[in-house]
Amino acid sequence: MCRYEEDAYHHGYQFIAGIDEAGRGPLAGPVVAAAVILPEGIFIEGLNDSKQLSPKKRDLLFDIIKEKAISYGVGIVDRECIDEINILNATRKAMKIAIDQLSPQPDLLLVDAEKIQGTDIRQVNIVKGDTLSISIAAASILAKVTRDRMIDEMDMLYPQYGFSKHKGYGTKDHINAIKKFGLCPIHRISFTKNFAKS
Repeated sequence: MCRYEEDAYHHGYQFIAGIDEAGRGPLAGPVVAAAVILPEGIFIEGLNDSKQLSPKKRDLLFDIIKEKAISYGVGIVDRECIDEINILNATRKAMKIAIDQLSPQPDLLLVDAEKIQGTDIRQVNIVKGDTLSISIAAASILAKVTRDRMIDEMDMLYPQYGFSKHKGYGTKDHINAIKKFGLCPIHRISFTKNFAKS
């Protein structure tokens, strides 16, 4: 999982940031992106695509990544912005926010299957990058854990929707709850208008 990073170091890059997002597909909540610069040659046992890991393992790696990273940033774009500018643009905006928080600024971006607008930093776009790059895998974990914790807080405010179980994704139970109770303030109107309670 280090071959992209090793190739970049070989070509003279120093600060390589992995970027990934969580929450592009759900019906509710924000989209969250993370950017992570790891030290050269680092090994973090168990680091993999966040979707392949248990919540307990993600929580453990979340703390290790933050402790060992040279720098990391997290960008959060709320559902109002998602409804206003669409999910693709909201995802790119979250990624740009995360990158802007990095210090030092990276000289290369490894991005999971996305093109980030508004930056002059060189980008390498890697399909399934969270399984091929240690930096992207680290970013996927920071993004996923951050978002899951936010959704768990929302579950306490709106328990009738079961957010802690499905994290806002369009499960049968979630859709049935929307039909029964209507939308709550964190639902994406642009995602739910076809089956929301009228």
